[in-house]
Amino acid sequence: MTERNFGKVAVLLGGRSAEREISLQSGQAVLAALKQCGVDAHPFDPGEKPLAVLADEQFDRAYIALHGRFGEDGTVQGALELMHIPYTGSGVLASALAMDKWRTKLLWQAVGIDSPRSMLLTPQCNFEEVIQALGLPLIVKPAREGSTIGLSKIDKPEDLSEAYRIAAEHDALVLAEEYIQGVELTAAILGDTTLPLVRIEVPGELYDYEAKYLSDETQYFCPSGLAEDQVRLIQAKALQAYQTIGCEGWGRVDLILSQDGRFYFLEANTSPGMTSHSLVPMAAGAAGISFEELVLKILSLSHVG
Repeated sequence: MTERNFGKVAVLLGGRSAEREISLQSGQAVLAALKQCGVDAHPFDPGEKPLAVLADEQFDRAYIALHGRFGEDGTVQGALELMHIPYTGSGVLASALAMDKWRTKLLWQAVGIDSPRSMLLTPQCNFEEVIQALGLPLIVKPAREGSTIGLSKIDKPEDLSEAYRIAAEHDALVLAEEYIQGVELTAAILGDTTLPLVRIEVPGELYDYEAKYLSDETQYFCPSGLAEDQVRLIQAKALQAYQTIGCEGWGRVDLILSQDGRFYFLEANTSPGMTSHSLVPMAAGAAGISFEELVLKILSLSHVG
């Protein structure tokens, strides 16, 4: 498929999630790349007009540059399928599962993919028992939110209730997870290929929202600098983790390489950031794929419901 027969393409950007601003940046980068390649692409913000307008305006295909809820969680995917509009990324079920970190973990555990031990938190649960079961430090986060929004790392038992409160502001489903000390890695996947790993070094202990989007001190290394046999093992496991959820098209899987050499998968992203400085374009660049080529390839892998 060439840029001449994608038809009229809607780049979905913005939306209504807590990640709206990042999505606007991703969407504008994608839109510019598609236009540069001669694609008849147009911005479409579901936060400002109903999705049904896509059918009214006779769009042939949708590039989803939305992040978080109402864009990455299966809801938009389902609406596009009802309108018979092919779209980029994973289908309804995989999108919904990947957005839910708790249920993603359950699937991974069922097939032998390591993930940090965790427990669901509720207002009624005994926080002391949670700490006894998982130890300290702990990561507390909303189970269905992205970009580490609402995430806290706690070192003291008395901080757990406040961390829970912060996470619960974003989602009724809150996850407590053991903290794994190690190297932050991400594995971008394009089609059925795992791209070169990206190693992330943060100024503090946590790759949180500030480290991702605000800090000038966060460093990224691609290729990762790990031993080649270890890279191949992680890439294969990342692809298994991705496909276990049912993901397709493109995406990203985040993990921690612990100090004892084990790797623990944290989450899957079915609509990762796509600015020129984001991690998937970085990995693609290391594989010799330009940003424009990456965007066209993702569009060519569109899901047809």
